[in-house]
Amino acid sequence: MSLQAGAVSESTLILASASPRRRQLLELIGMPFRVVPADVDEIPRPGESPAIFAQRAAREKAADVACRFPNGPVLGADTVVDVDGKVLGKPVSIREAEEMLTSLSGRDHLVHTALCLVNSGSSRELLDTARVSIGPLSGETIRWYVETGEPLDKAGAYAVQGLGGLMVEAVAGSPHTVVGLPIHRLPELFEGHNLDFWSRLKPFGG
Repeated sequence: MSLQAGAVSESTLILASASPRRRQLLELIGMPFRVVPADVDEIPRPGESPAIFAQRAAREKAADVACRFPNGPVLGADTVVDVDGKVLGKPVSIREAEEMLTSLSGRDHLVHTALCLVNSGSSRELLDTARVSIGPLSGETIRWYVETGEPLDKAGAYAVQGLGGLMVEAVAGSPHTVVGLPIHRLPELFEGHNLDFWSRLKPFGG
């Protein structure tokens, strides 16, 4: 459940991301939180692997917001699509979306989601990876999907939880990792700070 600024205490989780998918997953498990998007450049460095890039981006997002909220837990996250060691980010045009989908057609790729939780000046990090199998995509299928508009703000130009699920044959690992927030790894992240994860959840609106 996303909270307004006036309802936030120092113990409330702050999500350093504007992603609606991450917001929905935190709401799904009943985690009270506040959204404060980070202001960092998400650009891979020369020679930086997709996994290392995701970890650095998540760390920088959490650190950026934690500077403004030093006393509460701040969660940074970053998700990247990894095709043969190359990062596929969000397409900036219809043509780039078509090119990305063509490169994913009929093959497997990796999706890395990195998390960084900063609390009172210390940080804990983790990386979760899933393997996604995309079926063969015809030019007609790719054009249809791009015309829906869904790929244009998604890493790798598809959304497994949306219409893009029509193209996904299998996911080895957590589907939530592909969406952008591996919720099954959150308890260990909180426990790394000696924070009680389970007592924070209010799945029934309590």
